[in-house]
Amino acid sequence: MIDLAAKRCRPCRPGEPALGGTEALELLAHLPGWQIDDRGTEISRTFTFKNYYQTIAFVNALAWIAHQENHHPTLTVHYNRCEVRYSTHAAGGLSENDFICAAKIDALLGTGLR
Repeated sequence: MIDLAAKRCRPCRPGEPALGGTEALELLAHLPGWQIDDRGTEISRTFTFKNYYQTIAFVNALAWIAHQENHHPTLTVHYNRCEVRYSTHAAGGLSENDFICAAKIDALLGTGLR
């Protein structure tokens, strides 16, 4: 089993190709609750909380992870939920960095062990 949460993101080189569909699906298998979009260029998951305070606390913790890894998601924040989407723009699709950060978020919430 791959421990994605223990890995660190690495800078993407210009022109570096995105992961292929098979590679992305293999990594996604380690991330219960995450989905790949129809184009295969983005992974996402919606997290639900009891209230706005918990939602914003999650966003702040996620922001710290994003800063540490220098890999930033697209967030849609609501009162009691937050949609997190990862894609590597430099690769024009998915990279291992997207899956590493998703695993770190799951580890933060203890949701990666289902």
